[in-house]
Amino acid sequence: MSYKIYHLSHTDLDGYGCQMVTNHFFKNIEFLNSNYGKEINERVNQIIQAIASSDEQNNLILITDLNLTVEQAKDLEGKVKTNQKDVRLLLLDHHKSGQDSANEYDWYYLDHTRCATKITYDFFSNIMGKNKELSKLVDVINAVDIWLDDDPEFELGKVCLGLISSAKEINRIMFNKENSDYMFNILKNIQPYFKKENPHIALDEAIHSIKKAYFRRDKDDTLSNLVSACNVEMLTKNRDKMSIKYGEFTGILTYNIGNVSIIGNDFLKANPDYDFFMDITSRKTISLRADGKIDVSKMAARIGNGGGHPNASGGLLNSFKDSFIYDNIRKQIMDIILSKGIKNG
Repeated sequence: MSYKIYHLSHTDLDGYGCQMVTNHFFKNIEFLNSNYGKEINERVNQIIQAIASSDEQNNLILITDLNLTVEQAKDLEGKVKTNQKDVRLLLLDHHKSGQDSANEYDWYYLDHTRCATKITYDFFSNIMGKNKELSKLVDVINAVDIWLDDDPEFELGKVCLGLISSAKEINRIMFNKENSDYMFNILKNIQPYFKKENPHIALDEAIHSIKKAYFRRDKDDTLSNLVSACNVEMLTKNRDKMSIKYGEFTGILTYNIGNVSIIGNDFLKANPDYDFFMDITSRKTISLRADGKIDVSKMAARIGNGGGHPNASGGLLNSFKDSFIYDNIRKQIMDIILSKGIKNG
């Protein structure tokens, strides 16, 4: 019997390493990532909703490198038991803080002597067969994640850890699948350096090139410009479901996108029928960009007690409540605009 797998994992090297393992062994799988706390609850609800709307009858929720509180584990099991489809649970983790949950639930596997990537690899490779290259990556991740500073792979693991931590070029809240593809591409393309002399130094020197290779299309450019072009391409592809209105004006809403000046202006040039670009951050700040069709300093003043220049302004949305689901973020922004008495034109 085949299962559709929903694999929820952490947002660091170990978390993506777990997903690299399952991506090797399985095909019918959807990847999601989460930090601790409230985001886990939102991601679990997202998975439950996806299962409910899917035609798949047999599903596995796999959680790795995340420890659930007893309350979160109870909530998850309750949602699974009331689901009318066949939904199985498996959690593979190594954080001691999850011990109470592991004691309570038989689907919760905990082993603090290995990183989650190694637990996941050992679990599935014992069933489906080992892979030499993947096993090497697992050992590198294990050395740094549980901090085996006398391990021969430790220094290489430190470089890998920093690389994944700095790979913020694709926003996972807006572009979950694309972010996963980017992380898998990085984890794939670092492996040839494992065979080089002084691999940690060789990889460290190659990081910029590895990133550029992913974003390069027809011609070379700076990494910043290549990343902007990629983001503009993704935003343009998804612009209908990311659009917001401010009176008669049409804009696009992003979340924590970074490099707003570059990406915002590049998007408006590529989409001349759009009037403004807005980015909202987890700190409630907004950045606005325009191309002469609307004075965003007045817009910032009205909705965010802010200001600035006609084509570049910012403000603060005190009533904004951070979320990890883009559709929820967009709805909030549209509601805030309407609450200021600004009706769609």
